[in-house]
Amino acid sequence: MDKVFAQVDIGQAFTPARSFPTFGDLVSVIVKNAFMFAGVITFVLLIFGGFGFIVGAGSGDTKKMEQAQKTITGAVVGLLLVVASYWIIQILEKITGVSLLTPNLGL
Repeated sequence: MDKVFAQVDIGQAFTPARSFPTFGDLVSVIVKNAFMFAGVITFVLLIFGGFGFIVGAGSGDTKKMEQAQKTITGAVVGLLLVVASYWIIQILEKITGVSLLTPNLGL
């Protein structure tokens, strides 16, 4: 029994797919944007945590201060993980000589 595979041009079905010649290029763009998104989320969490800490300190509520401190700590740890992952990717690029975060879109 012969296996039959459908051949579909994804560029026709999904217009943004035309911008990325390979799957690796798409992943590179997603990862770069994920790093930026993580930075924005960290910034927002630091703002909310700082605001919560100030409000908790002003009202004398230690539970609010502890929760705000956990928020700030979580944001900083998350940012450190993102920076460490970026650093590891940069090391892998140097070792392998393959550009992982720079898509070759032919632009």
